Amino acid sequence: ANTRTNVLIQGESGTGKELVAKAIHYNSPNKGEPFIVINCSAITDTLLESELFGHVKGAFTDAVYETKGKFEIAGKGTLFLDEIGDISANLQSKLLRVIETRDFMKVGGEKILRTEARIIAATNQDLKKLIEIGKLREDLYYRLKVVEIALPPLRDRKEDIPELVAYLLEA
Repeated sequence: ANTRTNVLIQGESGTGKELVAKAIHYNSPNKGEPFIVINCSAITDTLLESELFGHVKGAFTDAVYETKGKFEIAGKGTLFLDEIGDISANLQSKLLRVIETRDFMKVGGEKILRTEARIIAATNQDLKKLIEIGKLREDLYYRLKVVEIALPPLRDRKEDIPELVAYLLEA
């Protein structure tokens, strides 16, 4: 499997999107590299940008130290962006640039850094609807869904329940 192919996983909450993302990562040639999870809906826009790209000292009031962002930390690993439909227009354009060029800059920085990380994005929203109402860039959507996985809810997969129970009892 191409280790840098972007993947978009769509499914309701609780369908196991993160488990699927981990399975993809740990079955790739880069399984020894980091698997990093970011919940895009749980972090404010400014903090999310700093989390993804890092920041230089003095970039904002609380930036006492320079920090590495998740793209830098991921190396050749996987960056799992959960709830991708919740990111702002500003971050959408920055994420699109990273996907297209593999280049990024830290917040407040001037040095161009490169990433080899694979992006696996997930959502429980209808991204096509978000495009229609102007909340999601169509070009970003198509860059993320190079490989698309739709996870049906458990109520549509009753035959999987015994196997799921066995898995959960082992954990």
